[in-house]
Amino acid sequence: MNHFNFKSLAFYGVAIISVLVLFKTVSVYGENHLKAPPPLNGRYRLTLAENLPNCEKSDTLTLNIEQSGIYLNASVLPAMANADIDEKHSLTGILRNQQLNLSGKVGRSILCNIPRPQNDPLNSVTIQMQLVDKGSMTGQLTVIGIPQTLKFTAVPEKVPEKSQKSNNH
Repeated sequence: MNHFNFKSLAFYGVAIISVLVLFKTVSVYGENHLKAPPPLNGRYRLTLAENLPNCEKSDTLTLNIEQSGIYLNASVLPAMANADIDEKHSLTGILRNQQLNLSGKVGRSILCNIPRPQNDPLNSVTIQMQLVDKGSMTGQLTVIGIPQTLKFTAVPEKVPEKSQKSNNH
């Protein structure tokens, strides 16, 4: 009984080497060409280059971004908004090639940093941002009904970490 037939050994040897070469090729391709998008979750302080027309104090806003891969959900909040405010996400968008594009509706009271009236009119907005170093972004805000595009810078806000109590006995 000759279990070590040369043809069988050659076949299995070629098969194993082929799988190893294929695995190495796919691994090298993935490391060089497939990159995860940078993490953008968090709050950003938006500083507008100029005030919105018909607004007195709209020069600073807060943008809260939640990310799932390249897909983004965001909300625009007044600058002095409490970090615990649970604002529904009114903007959706996508991240491609270090460029963020968000669109949706935002209340006029938020854009102008004024107290929210009973029936706050919604404005359609588009936000386009380019990632810059250290998590900062530059971009432009377009509000439907306002002819000019407003430029801004976005800087990540530092959120104080909540202290956790340990229950060690």
